[in-house]
Amino acid sequence: MAEPARDDRLPALVWVIAAAFVAVELAFSAGYGFQQDELYFIQAGRHLAFGYVDQPPIAPLLAWLATALGGLHPTAVRALPALEGGAIVVLAARQAVIFGAGRIGRVLAALCMACAPVLIGAVHIANTTPPSLLAWTLVVLCVSTAIARDRPRWWLGAGVAAGLGLQTNNLLTLLLLALAAGLLLTRRFDVLRTRWPWLAAGIAAVIWAPNVVWQATHGWPAFAMSASLHRENTSAGDYVGGLPAQILYGGLFTAPVLIAGVVRLWRTPELRYLAVTVMLTAVYVLAWVPGKPYYTSGLLPAVLAAGSVATERWFAWGRRPLVRRTLVVGAVLVATLAALPTVLPVWPVRDVHARTTGADLRNMIGWPQLASRVAAETSALTAAGTPPTSIFTGNYAEASTLDVLGGPGLPPVLSGHNAYGMWGPGGASDARVLAVDASDRLRPYFGRCRTLGTFITPYRVDNDFNHLDLSLCTGPAGDWPALWPHLTHDD
Repeated sequence: MAEPARDDRLPALVWVIAAAFVAVELAFSAGYGFQQDELYFIQAGRHLAFGYVDQPPIAPLLAWLATALGGLHPTAVRALPALEGGAIVVLAARQAVIFGAGRIGRVLAALCMACAPVLIGAVHIANTTPPSLLAWTLVVLCVSTAIARDRPRWWLGAGVAAGLGLQTNNLLTLLLLALAAGLLLTRRFDVLRTRWPWLAAGIAAVIWAPNVVWQATHGWPAFAMSASLHRENTSAGDYVGGLPAQILYGGLFTAPVLIAGVVRLWRTPELRYLAVTVMLTAVYVLAWVPGKPYYTSGLLPAVLAAGSVATERWFAWGRRPLVRRTLVVGAVLVATLAALPTVLPVWPVRDVHARTTGADLRNMIGWPQLASRVAAETSALTAAGTPPTSIFTGNYAEASTLDVLGGPGLPPVLSGHNAYGMWGPGGASDARVLAVDASDRLRPYFGRCRTLGTFITPYRVDNDFNHLDLSLCTGPAGDWPALWPHLTHDD
């Protein structure tokens, strides 16, 4: 007897949910302004290369393309991340199809993914995270489709997605190693004996090769960055809160679906390799960088898809399935509405100081004012007969702000932080240096650092870049090339 044909189509409601997700992201895209990483990537896009000390090349390339096409505006750089988020919502539903979900399960997977605070917040910012999340989602979907549906050519799609993901964020190596370990530990030798996974690995390696060569010729800075992330994200509080954060980033009332997904992956023999992948990824993040719990979020679509299958069956098994569905969907939506102001710029900027908002949102506030303040200090020093010959900042955030938003009247902007340290001082003079959040770094190498004032973030917002000291440093102990090795830092 012939096997009945599968209906793999996605319900129209999945596309409606994805479109609503993109619409909400774009509606808030102007928000409070650029976040510091976006400014940094815009500036890195002006120094296009096959790699940077803290990232592969795709995010700066995308920032360059976005500003070239849409101008220097937050919406221009955030449009593509919003679309990537919408794609992830659709792919979560597609993953539910591969796991055996019916119509309700497919819609539930899309809804839970669209309502996950980590996705809503992540794709609001144009950094490495949105394309990286999309790459993780595509790799898992392609691999699981190749195995579950016996469609080995899907491995080739996994290879392409992996290669592009590696050119976006080195963290994808964690997924690939965890997937390989999952297949080995669950004895899926039937898969590994075919040529397709190896062809996929070859494709990924070819796409990734330019960045690997760049890393090799620049002393493998990715390893130094990994060690720095470990040092900065391993406090006692990070270890205590790491696992709860991984769960809650999917949403407060989505957590039962998430947990059900992990259980289903473990209990389904043909999916157990994915359960091992999830476990190894979570354990690595908890052990090495517990302060970055969102590093596991690339597996969220697959886990929510599995959980949606289990939840759909729970709806069918119990009495009053409509009531059950209403309670689950209602709880997810209510929790999302409550969490929205913490991940999107919902409140007026003047009210942020009195509201609960995420650190990324607070860090969007104040950059144009900092650029104006530094321009004013430069003008005042010039009028006094002591024009600064260069500006040196303590962080790439301040440097990229001045480069992107500062206008043409500023002297050369320098910093020793991350890619700025690699770009070096060029031909800038160190005779009179306007130090922004950097007097402590410069004071050992200059005869005098005179305090000019302090920059206070406007609207009484307390963020990571408040109370920045502004100083004028003179009397250098050597020229910039001689001082540079003492001023660079990667973290």
